[in-house]
Amino acid sequence: DKATDPGVPEENWEFIQRFCDRVNADTEGPSLALRLLAHKIQSPQEVEALHALTVLETCVNNCGERFHHAMAKFRFLNELIKVLSPKYYGTWSSEQVKSRVTAVVFSWTVWFPQEVKIQDAYQMLKKQGIVKEDPKLPEDKILPPPSPRPQNSIFDTDEEKSKLLARLLKSNNSEDLQAANCLIKSMVQEEQEKSAKVSRRASTIKEVSEKVQCMGEFLEAHRRQELSKPDQEALQTLLQHGEKLRPLLFRLASEAVDDDEALGK
Repeated sequence: DKATDPGVPEENWEFIQRFCDRVNADTEGPSLALRLLAHKIQSPQEVEALHALTVLETCVNNCGERFHHAMAKFRFLNELIKVLSPKYYGTWSSEQVKSRVTAVVFSWTVWFPQEVKIQDAYQMLKKQGIVKEDPKLPEDKILPPPSPRPQNSIFDTDEEKSKLLARLLKSNNSEDLQAANCLIKSMVQEEQEKSAKVSRRASTIKEVSEKVQCMGEFLEAHRRQELSKPDQEALQTLLQHGEKLRPLLFRLASEAVDDDEALGK
């Protein structure tokens, strides 16, 4: 209540930080916090709703993976959607509150691309015409890198960039914060490209394995008796697919030369 007090025009950072500390200290902290925040964000008092959104964003920045996992569930996302939807509170929620909720959800689609439910919720808002276009995020808005991160994440392995980022984030200079935001964006993009490459590699290896297994079954059957014409044609098709996949595997192997486990696969 003190962190979202509508009688105080400015954010009360002391109580916001204390709220975050309680979230982190309590096992049920994230789920309880989100239930309370949803209620405040839906408040008919604009200042209270805006304060609650500030608390929400501060929790996203400070309360880690448990909070991120809880906020990415439809149970909470639906409460935010109600603020925007004319079927619920969208008819009387202020434009400023609706604009801020839209920006919050959109920012999560950027910074938490692996959270499918967030992506689905935002796309649904666009499909229904509730969100007409993506909001522009302010350059000095520091948002967290996606979490959970894979092992050997660039945020962990690139020590030089991580140190630079930490220094920029501690600065009170707006130019340093803009530089930090740009650095986070570039590191996230690099992380996403790395993840996409790993995903493509796994998908290709799976496809090759399945085709090789299928070819093996055909050849084993052929050892016992002559294959029927349809089976011979199917085997020929598998062979052609295999020939096309061979150079792709060579390229994947060359890309994975520094990753012993991936190269082994």
